[in-house]
Amino acid sequence: MTDQTFHDRCRALAGALEPVAAQVYFAPECHEAYAKLGFGASPITISGTAMPDGPAYFCSRGSVMGQVAGEVVAAAFAVFNPEVVVPAVRHGWSLTDAATICAARTDGARAQLTRILGPEPEGLDRALELLRQANEGLRPEGRPLFAGLLSCGLPGDRLGDVWRLADRLREYRGDGHTAAWTTAGLDAVEIGLLTELFWGLALRTYVRTRGWSDEDLAAAEQRLEDRGWISGGSFTDEGRRQREEIEWVTDRSYRAVMEALGDDLDELVGILLPWGKAIRQEGGYPAGPQDLARRAG
Repeated sequence: MTDQTFHDRCRALAGALEPVAAQVYFAPECHEAYAKLGFGASPITISGTAMPDGPAYFCSRGSVMGQVAGEVVAAAFAVFNPEVVVPAVRHGWSLTDAATICAARTDGARAQLTRILGPEPEGLDRALELLRQANEGLRPEGRPLFAGLLSCGLPGDRLGDVWRLADRLREYRGDGHTAAWTTAGLDAVEIGLLTELFWGLALRTYVRTRGWSDEDLAAAEQRLEDRGWISGGSFTDEGRRQREEIEWVTDRSYRAVMEALGDDLDELVGILLPWGKAIRQEGGYPAGPQDLARRAG
């Protein structure tokens, strides 16, 4: 297998997993459960998808690591402004505990998948088998969110187990991505700006959803210009090369998943893609970062 083929297959798997795993952050069932715990309701709906309340998001996703401080959540999530995360988590833990909101998170994710896909979507048993295969042997070192999900075990029903296993693979890759860009010497604001350009978005649009101020963004943009990675609001050749290299490093950190799946990867992607399409069509996951960028802009 060539490096490019490996790279393309990694991205295909990540893209197929994303709406299935991350629908938990947009599930009305989750929002309603968190509101019952005292959190705010979904603050806005964009293109039919209900956005999460900030403190509920930080606490629910962070709960897989236990009752940790906001500083730990900010470090693990990596791309959000700690000045936003820390008080949000402190507020959240004044309302509930990690075990309670983690259970609500699991129940809500499972409920949305059941509502949209039905209790036994096509390919369920095979998807479960392949996701177990993909997870087998993955190690937790240096991967705090993946390790947290390992500590949670599996919900115990087929659709719930599929979701948890997909979420583990998503966070395993995300932990690897954080290691890649921090090793490249970037900070959270800088990687946010570079990722906007990588996605074809204008600077200072999507990254605003991460809580950074105009001053933070301007300073980071200047640092990237001084480094020779951006100019006039666009990538330089060197900047594009460096941002692409971060993706390659991320993919290489995913090698254990790809090796575990082997030739079965295409079958798993083929099962998950129709599920993801249905989830998006029903507003269970945003159509793309452009929607969130429009909100932030």
